[in-house]
Amino acid sequence: MLKTLLLSFTILLAQSLCGHDAHYEITAPHQWTLKNGNSFSGSFYLIKGENVLIETEQGVKTIPISQLSTSDKQWVEDKLNWIKKINAMQNISSKKLENNSLSEIKLANKNREKTISTGLTSNETQEKTTNKNHLILIGILLCLAFALKKITALKPLKFAFPILISAILITLTSFTVSKAKRWMGSTRVSFMDSAFSYYKPAVSTRNDSKYYYVESLGLPDHETMLGITGWQQQVPIPQCYVGSNAWSIPLNPVVAATPVPVNQNHFLRGAIAVAVNGIAIFNPYTNTGVDAFLDGQLDQYGGHSGRADDYHYHIAPNVLYSKVPLTSPVAFALDGFATYGSKEPDGTAMKTLDANHGHYGSDGVYHYHSSSAAPYMIGNMVGEVTEDATLQIIPQAAAKGVRPALTPLKGATITHNHPYANGMGFKLTYTLGTEKDTVDYSWTANGDYTFKFITPAGTTTSNYKGQALCKLTVGNKNITTPNNPYRIVVSPEKQISLQPNSSSNPISITESAVYNINGAKVYQHNSNLINNNASGSPVTTEAIRQTSAQPPTINAANWAPGAYFYKAKTSNGNALTIKFILP
Repeated sequence: MLKTLLLSFTILLAQSLCGHDAHYEITAPHQWTLKNGNSFSGSFYLIKGENVLIETEQGVKTIPISQLSTSDKQWVEDKLNWIKKINAMQNISSKKLENNSLSEIKLANKNREKTISTGLTSNETQEKTTNKNHLILIGILLCLAFALKKITALKPLKFAFPILISAILITLTSFTVSKAKRWMGSTRVSFMDSAFSYYKPAVSTRNDSKYYYVESLGLPDHETMLGITGWQQQVPIPQCYVGSNAWSIPLNPVVAATPVPVNQNHFLRGAIAVAVNGIAIFNPYTNTGVDAFLDGQLDQYGGHSGRADDYHYHIAPNVLYSKVPLTSPVAFALDGFATYGSKEPDGTAMKTLDANHGHYGSDGVYHYHSSSAAPYMIGNMVGEVTEDATLQIIPQAAAKGVRPALTPLKGATITHNHPYANGMGFKLTYTLGTEKDTVDYSWTANGDYTFKFITPAGTTTSNYKGQALCKLTVGNKNITTPNNPYRIVVSPEKQISLQPNSSSNPISITESAVYNINGAKVYQHNSNLINNNASGSPVTTEAIRQTSAQPPTINAANWAPGAYFYKAKTSNGNALTIKFILP
């Protein structure tokens, strides 16, 4: 009987340690109905002018509010009023802080950070309780094991000693693995490569042991500035976010003891995140402390140009989900954690968010989510970051303007910002009262900028000298190891071929294979076997005779965009690996 009780006790202890449930609240997308009777499912994103932006499985749709059914018009109006109410409450709170003395502000911030820290939540409290239980359980099991060894009366129960030792090891492993996953979740380079692959070669990436570096020229592939009513008279121009001035994302994020709020008192300069198209994302509040979205300063994509004519977002650019899968991050915060839209990485609806505007995923790693109301993306920086005296995160890439910053133009509404066909300028049009005015500006490869301000009263031209146009430092179409005698060439039709770097390097490949970023083999070839599986699914067995050692052209028309690895073996026994990007 005593043996049975001891065995049952050990099993119950192990089960109590390893078994716990996680409960989440799932919010279903809204069912939208149009005047013409058509309906679809999607999540409210934001309202811009007379349109409502809705995030669907196929990407972000722009629907004129006038086309919505009467019930959905009311739904949108109620939603907008709720957003304004929430932001008004935050503004009232910040105004109260401004009227406090310096000591009161410090005390308020300290109390707020304490509240935010506990808001990380009931999950964090639960983890501390669980960790305490782990330690108590280990102590009890150790005492039982010691008693079995040392107390003569218990020696008949020595059969239970191995069971207790196993229970101790299971308990210890569960404790350390859980803690490691929760607090030391490093970001895999392959995961980040995959996230940014949809915008290569316009974006270039590389990494060292500490940071993942993102290079871009600061201009997105969507139209910019459209719909801005609070215009600062700044316009998008190319930037040099390359080399040592690239964006730096920590590869091994560390959860901060106290998350720092993203508000009117922190991170008012520079970026707090980088979108997967290489464009920076700033604090929702500008350096003057106003909500850029509510102030009408943002275009329909959530961005505008700063004082250096640098285009950046102030809210998550969910419009990118027209190209990026909903299960992939839309951005990475500069603390190292990913930001998603309305979906979880596994494709399910977004779970309940904590005070930081995110939560821990099923992999034990923290991530943020975007939303239509403040704080829009990041409530508090969960990861450790360094904020300098100018209220920006460092390291930080720097924008560089070519002309003095202008002042706001009250009453102006931007109607278009059409790019030049050669990609070397824009023609921005706006209305001011009954006038339709234009800023026609362009640049040369040498950095010569011409701005023409065209109004009914005439044209004013200004010329400026800036830096020469930059090039990304990493070639995205073909990334090879040093002294590699071969290169991968990708044609516009996505036909992939292996070619020598010189005439003295004849190609003689006995076998080769292509792997995607997740390590799955998508193509295989040798001198007697070819299996070209362009679907991207695992390779199946299919023999086709090949008489030449010359590797065939690979049809990758149906492959997903992103990074791939070409691995081959030459006739002399050497191995080669070439990384390439499929646009």
